Amino acid sequence: MQLKEINKERYSKHYKQIMIGVVIILAVIALAVSSLLIQVMGNADGNNFWLNVAGVVIGGIVVVALLRHHRDHEYMHEVSYVWDLKQMLNKIYRKQKKLKEAVEAGDRDAMVIMHWSYNGSEQLYNLDNNTLTMEELHKSMRELQLTMEKYGVNVTNDDFRPEMLDKF
Repeated sequence: MQLKEINKERYSKHYKQIMIGVVIILAVIALAVSSLLIQVMGNADGNNFWLNVAGVVIGGIVVVALLRHHRDHEYMHEVSYVWDLKQMLNKIYRKQKKLKEAVEAGDRDAMVIMHWSYNGSEQLYNLDNNTLTMEELHKSMRELQLTMEKYGVNVTNDDFRPEMLDKF
């Protein structure tokens, strides 16, 4: 996965509209299915909790199927990219302890992964207006840069390949 330039305003607008659509679709389907199930199989004493849960689950399945089906639509481009970015950053985060140890030992692949991770995190923080942790991220980026200079390693974001994580 390569980092791409994303229009923050377009991403924010589309993300909000998609989430509003998800909430509306989920609510309508969950209420409709729950009501139908209660009419067909409901208890007279009013204890229909599991039928309501079934309505929510079916609504969730429909929403997920719709999102997956329309994932490659132009309107979803930025949102899909950010979802993929978050998944990749999460995979890297789960291996971060081993990666940091490998960076300190001079492993170039670990440096490439961490460089990409820091730049991807910076992009994500900017897109989500998360400035609280930006200072700490920049500190980590400077420390990585110093380590790369120590070992005479130059890396770019284009060097990153997801399969590099298999090593760690």
